[in-house]
Amino acid sequence: MIATMEALTKHQKKDIRLIGKFVEVYCNGKHGDISRSPFLLPEDLGQRRVCSDCATFMKYAVSKRVKCPLEAEKPSCKHCRIHCYSKEQREKVREIMSYSGRKLMMCGRLDYVWHYFF
Repeated sequence: MIATMEALTKHQKKDIRLIGKFVEVYCNGKHGDISRSPFLLPEDLGQRRVCSDCATFMKYAVSKRVKCPLEAEKPSCKHCRIHCYSKEQREKVREIMSYSGRKLMMCGRLDYVWHYFF
């Protein structure tokens, strides 16, 4: 779990829950036979069951979101002028968002997909 010095903002909590859901959907669909363990989100935001590779990505994504320097004016990451993720991780998050966005849309979760497009 990521330790934070100060409380997360409402926007940070929403984004962390969202990336957690997208990674969990991706992991379930792409890593079907791999064993999963709980990944605890910070500040009692719940947990997601993901494989070790996806848990490593989640640690990276959560730490980047918590440390975002543009909190007051935070756009969605794909529209941000500062790219916090490394090139490889940016490609990984695009893959995760694309896969999970389609899956969630098929299940009727348009609230998650709204974030994907905007």
